[in-house]
Amino acid sequence: MSNRTTVTEFLLLGFSDVQELQILHFMVFLVIYLAALIGNLLIITVVVLDHHLHTPMYFFLMNLSILDIGSISVTVPKSMANSLMNIRSISYSGCVAQVFLFVFFVSADLAFLTVMAYDRYVAICQPLHYERVINRRACVQMAAGVWISVFLYSTFHTGITFAVSFCGGNMVDQFFCEIPQLLKLACSDTYLSETWAIAFSVCLASSCFVLIIVSYVHIFTMVLRIPAEQGRHKALSTCLPHLTVVSLFFCTANFAYSHPTSSSTSTLDLVVAVLYSVLPAVMNPIIYSMRNKEIKAALRKLIARMLSTKNKLSIFSLWL
Repeated sequence: MSNRTTVTEFLLLGFSDVQELQILHFMVFLVIYLAALIGNLLIITVVVLDHHLHTPMYFFLMNLSILDIGSISVTVPKSMANSLMNIRSISYSGCVAQVFLFVFFVSADLAFLTVMAYDRYVAICQPLHYERVINRRACVQMAAGVWISVFLYSTFHTGITFAVSFCGGNMVDQFFCEIPQLLKLACSDTYLSETWAIAFSVCLASSCFVLIIVSYVHIFTMVLRIPAEQGRHKALSTCLPHLTVVSLFFCTANFAYSHPTSSSTSTLDLVVAVLYSVLPAVMNPIIYSMRNKEIKAALRKLIARMLSTKNKLSIFSLWL
């Protein structure tokens, strides 16, 4: 029988034991983190300030940007601090908080991606009913439903995860407290409850994926019927970025949580974890700003307004 020990802290995987590579890891993650923060904060700012973007699609996009900031802030700063200070430890309570917040933000991200697919389905396939179905009250209700439901789900999943006993030491083969890697440390006789929790999570994620796929099948079928080239291009320009985000998120997260974890550290596991936990927060603002004319126009107006204000202040200071 495996020895059960009381775990007070976990040791996270370091990218390297070489100091120069640790500094390189810190700098790379710092650039990625700042890019994610700036990009998502810009989207939130332009959506709030530009009344032309006060529509359901951009309301959901703003929520997605908030979640992206949250999800990358849960994992990356701790990894950066560990590399900079040459430490690997995270307290037990810190690991619990990291699991809860990461599950919360990622689950809400998935839920909002599903809601956004439904929003695009109604907008393109049922345009005459769009203002009645996706009105302000419906948007607030869907957003509130997402936030409340994922809070309850994250509480349940985190509680089940840390209800298990750990017999395999405290070495987590990942740069953050990832659930599959934590389960490698669990005793076999306490593993069953978390297995059911993961199966339940897979069912929920699969349901969201099916809903998104069905929505896009209807959307692309309708888009192909649009006779005008301009109308077809506009419909695709709003859907393709969303589909890109969904594909990136689902492919990497599905691989991370569905394939069996090995007893040794895998470079592929590390790369996949970075792809689904870090990259989407950086890619979302790039995809939505580079492919979306309305976002780009709002950004240009915001920059012009800031430059105009700066020039007025400079003239006023010279006059004084």
